[in-house]
Amino acid sequence: MLNILLDSQGFFGFLAEHLGIFWNITGLANMEWPNLIMILVACGFLYLGVAKEFEPLLLVPIGFGIILGNIPFVEGYQIGIYEPGSVLSYLYFGVVKGFYPPLIFLGIGAMTDFSNLIANPKLLLIGAAAQFGIFGAYIIAILTGEFSFAEAGAIGIIGGADGPTAIFLSSKLAPELMGAIAISAYSYMALIPVFQPPLMRLLTTKKERVIRMRPPRKVSKLEKVMFPIIGVLLTLLLVPSGLPLLGMLFFGNLLKESGVTKRLADTAKGPLIDIVTMLLGLTVGASTQAVRMVADPVTGEMVNKGFLSTRSLLIFCLGAFSFLLATASGILFVKFMNLFLKKGNKINPLIGNAGVSAVPDSARISQVIGLEYDKTNHLLMHAMGPNVAGVIGSAVAAGVLLSFLQ
Repeated sequence: MLNILLDSQGFFGFLAEHLGIFWNITGLANMEWPNLIMILVACGFLYLGVAKEFEPLLLVPIGFGIILGNIPFVEGYQIGIYEPGSVLSYLYFGVVKGFYPPLIFLGIGAMTDFSNLIANPKLLLIGAAAQFGIFGAYIIAILTGEFSFAEAGAIGIIGGADGPTAIFLSSKLAPELMGAIAISAYSYMALIPVFQPPLMRLLTTKKERVIRMRPPRKVSKLEKVMFPIIGVLLTLLLVPSGLPLLGMLFFGNLLKESGVTKRLADTAKGPLIDIVTMLLGLTVGASTQAVRMVADPVTGEMVNKGFLSTRSLLIFCLGAFSFLLATASGILFVKFMNLFLKKGNKINPLIGNAGVSAVPDSARISQVIGLEYDKTNHLLMHAMGPNVAGVIGSAVAAGVLLSFLQ
């Protein structure tokens, strides 16, 4: 070895050979156009999250994760998210096995105030009506002939605008589509300020937009404490398969409302949900490799299971349809309810969009659009009722689909 290094000709040959080996394992040497496309998509997510502040807590980790997942590498170094034994693979385990979403639901429960829903229980019907988008997209997905019944169910849940629920259900019903479904769900959650307002204006009249709702009554502490207990019994006795999500949601809310577990509630809605959201977003993003060749279990042929495919594009289209249908269903159902409500008890249809479970963003949109037509008509507190009902509704819908399709 020493002789090779002392001999200039041998040294330069040695150097050239090892530089060639090094170059062959770099990301630059292995970069292909699908990786570049996904990196550009990641930059789009980061732009929306940082510059536009659209759901930054979700889009920034997802966007950065997409970059990590599309850096080309030579397999065997245990660095890729799909390589057993890699760090990313261990972190991704929480997504694959579906235990990140229930932890997020625990935090959501600990930070959610159900008072507006308790004060006006009929708002629960709006949250339920908005779930029609899930089942409508499920039917359309089946009719395309591209997806199995289980895959169609996982795609339909995008209409609930609930990222953790979409990940949980797809991990059970369609693991291979989880990346596309999760990215689609979180994308439409972030784009709520873009998608919902035009539909809200289209489906309501000027007279309906200025309807004033009665202030909600004051809810007692006993009602707040009893709500998660009664809620978990009613929902899980009906849909036991929703236990991981609904159980943790109502448990988190009990921690908050009981008044004796403040430290636990603060941990659930603070450090715990932040850590889990960060890991979930990063690993879901990293799972979206542009090209991933996998052997078909039946034929043995290598097929592309990567993110860039016609199925992914179709999932995005179906997700958009599901989300818009859910929004429209909530608004139209309020208009239907008003046919049977007396004057003074009518509901402003602008809160119908909040039936999707994107808390509290869709409720904020109700407030913003309402103030455009009446500067003194504050709808936020009313919109939070169907908004939190949508969280429950999407979890129940996921449980129903899981019961029938798993």
